[in-house]
Amino acid sequence: IRDRFYVILGVPIAQLADRVNRRNLIAAAVAIWSGMTAVSGLATNIWHLVLARIGVGIGEAGCSPPAHSMIADLYPPERRSSAMGFYTLGISAGVMLAYLAGGWVAQNIGWRAAFFIVGIPGLLLALVVRFTLTEPQRGASEQRTDSGRQPTLRQVATFLLARRSFLYMAVAAGLSSFVGYAVINFMPSFVVRSFGTEIAVLGFWLGLIYGIAGGLGFFMGGYFADHFGRDNHRSALSFIGLAQVASAILFVAVFLAPTVTWCLTLLVIPAVTSNFYLAPVLSQTQSLVSLRMRAVASSLVLLIINVIGLAMGPPITGFVSDLLGPAFADESMRYSLLIVSSVLLPLAAWCYYQGGRWIDGDLQRADEHD
Repeated sequence: IRDRFYVILGVPIAQLADRVNRRNLIAAAVAIWSGMTAVSGLATNIWHLVLARIGVGIGEAGCSPPAHSMIADLYPPERRSSAMGFYTLGISAGVMLAYLAGGWVAQNIGWRAAFFIVGIPGLLLALVVRFTLTEPQRGASEQRTDSGRQPTLRQVATFLLARRSFLYMAVAAGLSSFVGYAVINFMPSFVVRSFGTEIAVLGFWLGLIYGIAGGLGFFMGGYFADHFGRDNHRSALSFIGLAQVASAILFVAVFLAPTVTWCLTLLVIPAVTSNFYLAPVLSQTQSLVSLRMRAVASSLVLLIINVIGLAMGPPITGFVSDLLGPAFADESMRYSLLIVSSVLLPLAAWCYYQGGRWIDGDLQRADEHD
C-alpha cells in the first residue's frame, strides 16, 4: 500500500516541485514520512497501521523528484551522474540497515520501538534540511535562463514521449529494476531452500553485500558514466548496457553455485555491476528536459521503473518459481531467478544501446521550453 501511494503521488507532487521552493518541499516530505513512521508505532489495530503507512508513502513521494531537480541545478552535466550516484547511496544504506538491524530491533526491543527509532530522528533531519540547504537557481549549473513558464503534465509527457532515448532508457531501467527487486526479495528464499542456511546468518551477509557492494555500484555507475560520456553520451549508455550483460553472466554463476559460500562470494560482483544503471538514467533524464520539467520528468521515469520493477518483478518471479515447483521442488527459486536475470538483463542492455543512438540529438533539444 505504501509503495502504491509513493509511486502514484510522485507525479502530482513533482508538478508542485517544478513551481515552488524545492528545499521546503523536501523538508516537509521528510517530516511527513518520518512522523508517520513514528506514528506507526502507536497503531492499535490494522487500519491505524495501514493509514500510517499510507502517510509514509505520501511523504516519500515528495522527496526524490525535487531532490533530483536540485542536483541537476547544482552540478553540471559532466558531473551530474556522479552526484546522482552519491544520492542513491541512500538506497543501499537503507537496505543494509534493514537487514542488519531491523530484525534485531524488532525482536529485542519490540516492533513499536523500531518505528520510533527510525522515525523520530527523521523529524530532526527535516529541520536540518529546511534551515541548512540553499535552494539553487534553476539552470545555474548550465548557465540556462529560467523563463518561469510552467509546463503542464501533458506538455511534459508529450515532450518526453518525443524523445526516443528517454523511452528506451526508462524501459531498460525498468527491466534492470525488475531483476534487482526479484533478487533482493527472493535471494533469502533461494539460499535457505537450496542450502539450508540459517536466516539470521544469511541476513547479516546479505546486508553487507547489498549495502556495501550495492552502494558501490550505484556510485561507480554514475562515476563511469560521467567519464565515458564526457565527449559522447552514447558511450555512457553503451557502457551501462555492457554492465548489464556482464551482470547476467555473473548471475548465472551465482544461481548455479554448488555451495552457499560460493553463492554469496560470487554475488558481490553482480551486486556492484547490476546497479550501474540507476544514476546515469536519472541524470540523463534531468538533462533531456527543460528547467521547469525536471521534477515531473524524474517522477515519470521513477513511475515507469517502479511499475515494471517493483510491481511486476517479485510477483512474476514468484509465479515462475511456482510453475517450476513440480519439476524442481526446493530448487525452483534457483531456476526462476536464473531465468529472470538471464532473459531480462540482456534485453535491458539492448534498450540501453538503442537509447544511446538517440541521446545526443535529444539532448540538443532539451531547452525548447526554458
